[in-house]
Amino acid sequence: MEKVYVFGHRNPDSDSICSSIALSYLKNQLGMNTEPRRLSDINPETEFALKKFGLEAPEYLNDVKVKIKDVKYNKNYMINENKTIFEAYSLMNKYAFTGIPLVDNDKKFVGYVSLKEIAYDMIYNESIKIETPFENLLDILNVSEYLKFDEQISGYAHAATFDDVTFIRDIPLDEESILIVGDRESIINYALNKKVKMIILVKNRKLTKEQKELAKKNKINILVSSKSSFKIARLLCLANPIKSIKRNEKIITFNANDYLTDFEEATSKVKHTNYPIVNNNGVCLGMLRTIDAHEITRKKVILVDHNMFNQSATGLSEANILEIIDHHNIGDIITSNPINFRNMAVGSCCSIIYYLFQENGIKIPKEIAGMLLSGILSDTLVLKSPTTTEKDKLIAKDLAKIAKVDLQKYGMELLESGISIEGLSARDIIFRDFKTYNIGEESMVVGQVFTTDFAGFKNVKDDIIKALDEEQEHHGYKICALFVTNIITNDSNVLFSTKSKDLIRIAYGLESIEQGHLLKGVMSRKKQMVPNLMSVIDH
Repeated sequence: MEKVYVFGHRNPDSDSICSSIALSYLKNQLGMNTEPRRLSDINPETEFALKKFGLEAPEYLNDVKVKIKDVKYNKNYMINENKTIFEAYSLMNKYAFTGIPLVDNDKKFVGYVSLKEIAYDMIYNESIKIETPFENLLDILNVSEYLKFDEQISGYAHAATFDDVTFIRDIPLDEESILIVGDRESIINYALNKKVKMIILVKNRKLTKEQKELAKKNKINILVSSKSSFKIARLLCLANPIKSIKRNEKIITFNANDYLTDFEEATSKVKHTNYPIVNNNGVCLGMLRTIDAHEITRKKVILVDHNMFNQSATGLSEANILEIIDHHNIGDIITSNPINFRNMAVGSCCSIIYYLFQENGIKIPKEIAGMLLSGILSDTLVLKSPTTTEKDKLIAKDLAKIAKVDLQKYGMELLESGISIEGLSARDIIFRDFKTYNIGEESMVVGQVFTTDFAGFKNVKDDIIKALDEEQEHHGYKICALFVTNIITNDSNVLFSTKSKDLIRIAYGLESIEQGHLLKGVMSRKKQMVPNLMSVIDH
């Protein structure tokens, strides 16, 4: 069963991670094959919750873009470089391909041969030079009987096409000669005495007893084939290893983990037809033809705690979104097929997932109850945020019983575990929970961190402002702000980029505003920060 990834937004908070874990568990109980994932590092608060309930953090997911390994390329299509030209051609002909990757005995990629290169070699090669293992000749010439003295056969082939006298007079044979001959006794004896490398007897012609003894004495390799002289002459050069073909050394390969978009961009410039696919160790995995690049398997995903492209995984447009569960305003994600979209006006995504457990009749284990509770308490600031609903309060009480914790005590422990900024850089603080919002053609970013005393930010305030200025300058945001929310007083101090000052002042109806201004009673990003700031951008 194909895997489905369940994940929340970038810079995930506790609600996002806890929702991913809980929903993945539920889906697996319902018969799906899912895994919770995270899009970046988890924060200390989430770490505290995971440790408290004995769970591991979800694995990191870099992106959901289509990679070459997700494309239906021709896996295991390759040939050992020591196999014959004939075998390589037969394989190409079987699959109707115009080229084939060459590999060594460890399946490492060593080159590529095209049908055009084979044709060129066959047409313009004036002499039949043989350089191949003995076994290759057995396979290609349909040999019924043989005498073997050499593992490797090396030499130039001659066919006995002249009359006996002319051949013996004009064709010098030596120890590097390979003779193709039929019922020509004098020429066979001439070759035996010259100690040629090999004699190939056509039409199942047999040596006499005396000739065979002389062949053994002189260690001459003998092949008896059912084929004609003409057929053998044509096939002999095809018995050489495919690596012997003179070929273009500038071969472009791709790694199975390369993005399909990068493949398409690169191939549009070079315009080759076939591209060998390798892994990180140089092992050939097969070949991808440009005409097959559209046959892809998209990653299947379920989104929680967000429904906006710029808050989600990189490459989301290339993924197959199966479901979205969120408690925020409707964003800009568009899907090609109908999906399950659950959106509720509650304080936490975990509250919605609690209902999903109830609706499906799935019992909530203690550790999953702990995760759901942690997400609710975090997002609602222990049920004090303006976003908190009566539903959240009832759900939290039930989950606290299942998780066997004191709701208020655990809630404060959870929030306090994530407020320390000791050892963090200004950018670490900003990006702990930083979200982007689009308003028409404009955009803004709003970060939120928690504290018990804003005085603790005194030493990093200037660095935070500088970092916010840099973010706004680099990305062109209309507003760039960080709200520092006090979990004791339920107020927030706001830090902002220099160019955001007037817009934030107007958003909160202030006559004047300075860095770190205290906004009494402001603690919800969803209800008291984002809507206010959007209103001044929208106008």
